[in-house]
Amino acid sequence: MAMPQNSTRENGFCFTQPLNFSCTSPRPGEAGRPFGAMSARDDCSTPLSNGIASSGAPSPSDSCAQPLCAPAPAEEETPLEEGVKYVSAEGEELACGWGGFTPGCLQLCNTSKGVLFFLCVASFLQGMTVNGFINTVITSIERRFDLRSYQSGLIASSYDIAACVCLTFVSYFGGNGHKPRWLGWGVLLMGLGSLLFALPHFTTGQYEARSAAEVGVCGGNQSLPCSEAASSLSRYRFVFMAGQFLHGVGATPLYTLGVTYLDENVKTNYSPVYIAVFYTAAILGPAAGYLVGGMFLNIYTEIGREINIAPENTLWVGAWWIGFLGAGAASLLISIPILGYPQRLPGSQRYIVMRVSEAHQLKDGSHQKASDPDFGKTVKDLPRSVLLLLKNPTFIFLCLAGATEATLIAGMSTFGPKFLESQFSLSASEAATFFGYLVVPAGGGGTFLGGFLVNKFKLRCSGIIKLCLLCTVFSLLAIFVFFIHCPNMPMAGVTQMYDGSALPGGHLNLTGACNAQCGCLQETYSPVCGTDDIMYYSPCHAGCKRVSENLRNGKKVYHECSCIDKALLPGFGKAEAGKCTSSCVKKPLLLCFMFVVILFTFLSSIPALTATLRCVSDRQRSFALGIQWIVVRTLGGIPGPIAFGSMIDKSCLLWQDQCGEQGSCYIYQNSAMSRYTLVAGLVYKVLGTTFFIVACSLYKPPPPESAPGSSDASENGTSGLQEHKPSLPAEEDI
Repeated sequence: MAMPQNSTRENGFCFTQPLNFSCTSPRPGEAGRPFGAMSARDDCSTPLSNGIASSGAPSPSDSCAQPLCAPAPAEEETPLEEGVKYVSAEGEELACGWGGFTPGCLQLCNTSKGVLFFLCVASFLQGMTVNGFINTVITSIERRFDLRSYQSGLIASSYDIAACVCLTFVSYFGGNGHKPRWLGWGVLLMGLGSLLFALPHFTTGQYEARSAAEVGVCGGNQSLPCSEAASSLSRYRFVFMAGQFLHGVGATPLYTLGVTYLDENVKTNYSPVYIAVFYTAAILGPAAGYLVGGMFLNIYTEIGREINIAPENTLWVGAWWIGFLGAGAASLLISIPILGYPQRLPGSQRYIVMRVSEAHQLKDGSHQKASDPDFGKTVKDLPRSVLLLLKNPTFIFLCLAGATEATLIAGMSTFGPKFLESQFSLSASEAATFFGYLVVPAGGGGTFLGGFLVNKFKLRCSGIIKLCLLCTVFSLLAIFVFFIHCPNMPMAGVTQMYDGSALPGGHLNLTGACNAQCGCLQETYSPVCGTDDIMYYSPCHAGCKRVSENLRNGKKVYHECSCIDKALLPGFGKAEAGKCTSSCVKKPLLLCFMFVVILFTFLSSIPALTATLRCVSDRQRSFALGIQWIVVRTLGGIPGPIAFGSMIDKSCLLWQDQCGEQGSCYIYQNSAMSRYTLVAGLVYKVLGTTFFIVACSLYKPPPPESAPGSSDASENGTSGLQEHKPSLPAEEDI
């Protein structure tokens, strides 16, 4: 059976004579040998994959002038076990290893499953660090380094700023280069960023938390000297921003080149599942970060030092830095095996040949330019590549839809724990743990389920966009839950007067008749909960005169509190250190609908990513993901935390007073926080829904008759292989 002639191209095939698939019969004793175990000199030794076994024999490219299956010379065989090497049809090394060190045991990992495992570990560490630990410790860092919410939002946005700077360069050149090396060096930089982020803990002095017991109760306060060193701590935000910048640079290849590397090395049908598993690991990472980070926050930041305040105290700063040390070391280790992978996995060429193009068809036919094997290999093609993507309306509106979703995800992931902390009157560690319990099933489950649905129903590009639209509509309806909010716990002098009346004109007044003689300082914020279920700024502001310790929970108990005595018998007013426990009856409903919003938001993430990969040409996939991430981060990831931080600052009722300078916020107004969140959520969800509708309506799929051969394949002269290729041996794909 003859086939058309072709020259050596991207796909690794080289034919100068008609292809002859009439192989000679196997030699005696070889009838039962599997296909993959044939030696380099066996009959039909050149399979239609890009990885073959060779052992001292001429490379497949040396025999391009011979028929595909030629009779073997009568020479003794070289056993496969001696010097086995994976090479592509172009002589490219496909063995797993570092340079010349390619031990046989490593080849067990030289599969799509092996790559998936290491990339999942890398994405897990990235998610745990950037979207888990950092969001968990935001409140502690604000308290420790005297930062405001917009400054911590800028720290969070530094990650996306770095990614925007690097995305074009990495996705364009890395997409046509050695992807595993780009990925490995990126993970290495990510580890260095984590270590740098933890550095301020070791370069600053010890944290001094002045509790009310140390300063004194009513009548025992002493003046607190203003320390110049304390006011200069906010400069460490630049170190945090530098660490985040390295995180952004390192993670850039992970979600562009990593996704396309997986997509290129598995069957098209299995690609959404592989990508879903990869992104599920990236979602479980933040969840683990919230849970583990919450546990670390229960450890005092100065390990080994005794302190007489509890984690519930707002002056408490937990060991925020431990997680970054562990994640940094793990990232450095995991980068080593990733650096050892080949540019293409053995056997992956068959999937490229069999791929069906679903790229959006431009009216002028210019999309076919990207099918040229030499396209995109030089800087000269960069403007043409950008132009082709800009002329693709489906791609553009998918990018805009992703940006709207990213704004909400970035804002809520950064300040979600703070939202729960304020609404339900929780400590920072409790809020982080609570948020982790929401993200694990909702975010992780939604991400995996999205990829599973695409694979289960064999959705094409148009159907995938419709699925994204459906998920966005459901999450839009669920976001109305932010009409609901839990009322603030009453706090004397902040939400009400000491006698229970409303504050005149909404102005704070921490001094009342019951504590006027105590000489309380506003610099000493240590809230206590009175037996009247009202919070007080400090034991001094509650008029408490004695202190003891509760043997059951170790909390401080204050007695003879004059401001509490008004509603009780004289001398029996008591208060306990920490915030009052919220008994909000709307808590289950609020948490339930927050779960739905997170679930459907993440449910559309993998389908949207899959639609992006399919609506562009195969050779532009890495670059398209890079451009999409630039749009998503520029319009969503960067302004998201900053905008949410500014909104949350507007809902602040009580600011920290640092020697006349405004510090971090102590108390937020819950109704205002919910109102701002609702407005932002509605705006971005409506925009996202609109963008998905436009993307679906403008998508123009390839003509049905061209689908089997794919425009890309036909340009390479391989479309006929769909019709005439010989049967390939069964191979485990997933």
